[in-house]
Amino acid sequence: MPEARPHSPTRPTALAVWLIIAGAIGWWAAFQLTLEKIQVLADPDHSAACDFSVLVQCTANLNSWQGSVFGFPNPLIGLACWVAPIVVGCAILAGARFARWFWWLFELGMLFAFVFVCWLIAQSIFSLGTLCPWCMVTWAVTIPSFYAVTLHLLRTGILPAPASVRRGAARLMAWVPLMAIVSYAVIVLLAQVRLNALDNIFATLFG
Repeated sequence: MPEARPHSPTRPTALAVWLIIAGAIGWWAAFQLTLEKIQVLADPDHSAACDFSVLVQCTANLNSWQGSVFGFPNPLIGLACWVAPIVVGCAILAGARFARWFWWLFELGMLFAFVFVCWLIAQSIFSLGTLCPWCMVTWAVTIPSFYAVTLHLLRTGILPAPASVRRGAARLMAWVPLMAIVSYAVIVLLAQVRLNALDNIFATLFG
């Protein structure tokens, strides 16, 4: 007997549009970091265009072991994986309906991205002592994307959950922007406490 698919009362148009936007922004950030990595490999003395100060720079992150944690530059992961949200978003707008297993795999990918980004944030702030501009762009789109996809799958029952959790997820969907802002604020607070980031950035911009 075929498995019944969870019912979604409306097409998640807002989610689809966000996935396209986030995917495009994330892919562009990964592309820029890849270009910088290629230039650094070609010329070890190359100064990346996103190197603004000792604190705000890309080169230190790209040249660290954390920048190639799987044995190849991290931006290559972004080049490959940010295509997925764009494709999923476009497919939803075109009227596609995905099987449960597809959404589970997509959620697994989003979970990996979220955990990996959280680890990279911790490494940047507490180990490398730098804030990579293009990395921060990636953080900025990964965090709300994970929240939005997870809540959507909970509210529609694609991720098994009690009815109360589904209702709560449906209500929280409208609060994803605020959840993201709070997450950004936590990152800024950690960077400020550890690196005195705000003073350093202002000094770089106006000093």
